[in-house]
This record gives sequence, C-alpha cells and structure tokens, in this order.
Amino acid sequence: MSKLKYFFDSTTLKYHPIKVGKWDKIKKSGRFLFASALFGGLILVLVSQFVESPKEKILNRELSNMKLNYDLLNRKVDQAEEVLKGIQDRDDKLYRVYFEAEPISSAVRTSGFGGINRYKELEGYDNSGLVIESSKKLDILSKQLYTQSKSLDDIVALAENKEKLFVHIPAIQPVANKDLKRMASGYGWRMHPILKIRKFHAGMDFSAKIGTPIYATGDGVVRKVISAGGYGKHIVIDHGFGYETLYGHMSKFNVKKGHKVKRGEVIGYVGNTGMSSGPHLHYEVHKNKKVMNPVNYYYNDLTAEEYDILLKMSQEENQSMD
Repeated sequence: MSKLKYFFDSTTLKYHPIKVGKWDKIKKSGRFLFASALFGGLILVLVSQFVESPKEKILNRELSNMKLNYDLLNRKVDQAEEVLKGIQDRDDKLYRVYFEAEPISSAVRTSGFGGINRYKELEGYDNSGLVIESSKKLDILSKQLYTQSKSLDDIVALAENKEKLFVHIPAIQPVANKDLKRMASGYGWRMHPILKIRKFHAGMDFSAKIGTPIYATGDGVVRKVISAGGYGKHIVIDHGFGYETLYGHMSKFNVKKGHKVKRGEVIGYVGNTGMSSGPHLHYEVHKNKKVMNPVNYYYNDLTAEEYDILLKMSQEENQSMD
C-alpha cells in the first residue's frame, strides 16, 4: 500500500491528504518507464561496446580462423614459389643451355598481370587487403606454372630432337684409319697444289688408294651427286639440323640423289677426279651454310690419343691435294 502524502493548509492550519488522480498516476508511471527504458538502453550500448555477444564471439572466431588459413596459404604459396624458382633456374641455365635453346625471358614469365583491376570486386571489405594479396599471389603462381609447364613440354621436344641430332650430326671419319696413307692437309690457309696460290682450304684431305671406301659420317639424305667441277665426282649429304657434308674427288658413287643414308654406310670410293693432284678424299662439314673445321666432328670413333694425333696433323702446314 502506497504511503499517503499531505500538504499544509495555511488558512486552516491543518494537514490535508493529497489526492492523486488516475491521470497523474499514468503520467508518473510513464515517466518511470521512459527513464527505465532510457537507462536500460544506455546500459545496453555500454555493454555492447565492451562485452561480446555469443554471435559476435562466433564471428570473431571464424574471422581469426580465416586469417590463420590465409596466413598458412600465403606461406605455402611462398614455398611453392621457391620450388618453382629453382625449376625455372635449372630450365634456363641447364636444360636450355644443353639443348641450345634460348632461355625464357622474365617478361614472358610474368606477363599478363597489367591493365584493368581484376580484384575490384574484392575491395571494400574489412580484410580486402589480405584477400587481394593472396589472390594476386595465386594468380601469379598459376601463370608461372603454366609457362613453366609449356617450357618443359618444349624441353621434351628438344630432347627428342637431340636424340635425332646425335645420329644425324657428322661424328666419324669418312675414311677408316686402317685405309689411310696419311692426312694430306687440314683445315685452313694452304698453298694450292695446282693453282700455286695461297688459298683457304675449307676441309680436310685424306690420302688413300683409289677404290678405298668412303663412309657417310652421319644419317642424312643425299642432296647432290655431281660428276664434274673442281671437286670432280662429289656428293653432298644433308644431315638436317643445319648440317651438310661434302665428299670430293671420288672415283665411283655408291648412292643416288635422294638416297637416305645411315652413319657408316659406304657412299662411294676414293678417287682422283676434278682439280686434284693425287688420290684422296676432300671432306667438308657445313653448319648453317658456314664451313666448319671437320677435325671437331670425329669424336665417335677416335680415342683421345688418336684425336690428339689427328688434331696435331690437321694444324700442320701440309700441302693440300686440291
């Protein structure tokens, strides 16, 4: 029961009870409820600033897990980049060097990441920087992996061609050592035996009896079979890969134009035809239309000692026979 309140009447000098009407009670209750609601709201705001709700706890825990996962992802990407860098380094400095191929430029390896902002839809969030950075790393890694994969496909193709190159490249002497009288002249400037002028000798001369077998020095296709000219009866074999060999002053052919030959196959016989001062084989090696020193192409059938002797002989100022 609520306490009664009184007021003092100065006229009658008496206390009279204060009568509270229904409307006054309603207003008083309203003020109380309003004050309570206001106070409760303030308390709620303060609590929400410093105390996490269960839902916020769950969201913050998920956010922490997401950041941890992105951090682990970035570490794995960094590790993958280190492994890929090692593969790229071996690709450029080992594989491509061995197979005589140009290394892939850094511009090609990192191309395709300029221009429009492909990460625009990831902007505007609390952790946009983290997500964008991870996305960029993955995109770059994917691009570099694709480029490296294509490069390794090229290496496989080069390796297959290298196997073919090994059997096509000139690699033996055109006349067997047992059939040689001597090596008349090597590659370089010599006095021409007929013209009596100093002239560049673009091959090597192998002195041997007429009829001595001449061997193809590598697999290839007979491109020319000619019976006249300064080389007399001579053959040109196209070995592919930019290599050609010429066999001059022959006495007899054993192949025809278009014939496919194997290394070691007899293609003709030593003679003394054309501008020649004695029975011998004149042998040339061409690479990409340039004459090469044949002494560098005998590594398949010579020991180290035999090669040293042949190299010394080729460097001596011997009289050429053509």
